[in-house]
Amino acid sequence: MDLDGLRVAVTGAGRDTGRLLAEAFAERGAQIFLSARDLAAAEHVADVINQRGPGQAEAFRCDLAAPDSVRAFAAAVARRTKHLDVLINNGTPYLEGDDLGDVSDDQIRSVMAAGGTGTALLTKHLLPLLRTSSRPDIVNMISACGELGHRRSGAHPAFYAAKHAHAGLAEILSHRLRPEGIRVISLFPPDFVQDGPRQADNELTARSVVDCVLFAVSQPRDCFIREFHFEQVQRPRP
Repeated sequence: MDLDGLRVAVTGAGRDTGRLLAEAFAERGAQIFLSARDLAAAEHVADVINQRGPGQAEAFRCDLAAPDSVRAFAAAVARRTKHLDVLINNGTPYLEGDDLGDVSDDQIRSVMAAGGTGTALLTKHLLPLLRTSSRPDIVNMISACGELGHRRSGAHPAFYAAKHAHAGLAEILSHRLRPEGIRVISLFPPDFVQDGPRQADNELTARSVVDCVLFAVSQPRDCFIREFHFEQVQRPRP
């Protein structure tokens, strides 16, 4: 799969799935603009990518829960490139808990601001760069928590709410940007593991999720894959 020269922005790329996404695109020759709330973590991932090649990466701090930070990241990307081919909205932090009272008010505010407002603002501010690309894609790493009626995750209710907001944004953007040739691709994976056997009786792995993203982005431009939904192996919550 040759993605040589593609210009890709990835949020939440300091660790786990975001890091795997950034590395996977760079391994195929893409130029990566990666961000994380922790700048040191983002810089470490960029250093690893730049040592391996063939793609190169630059690291930025971006806290999706802080509008000024979102705008600063978008502006920094715009100073470095005249177009953006792929935006991967991956940055909402996971929040666990059964009851609304299990976490602080600030944690609830932060996760909802990142998944809802921050994701919308970043997409808004990078959309001009996407519109100048000959092959623009917006990839949304949502979650099965954003599916109507999903109750199988141990995620906090605020995380569910944030993911429903993200899903709603992706749904309307897919409809409204389609005439411009901008593909909006959304993934709704259940709770999954970072590593593990990639077999039918095991939980979904991050590598398989990343492979779905690579598959969708590499398709010819007449192929609009709007959503990926997944079967869940683990037992449902009681």
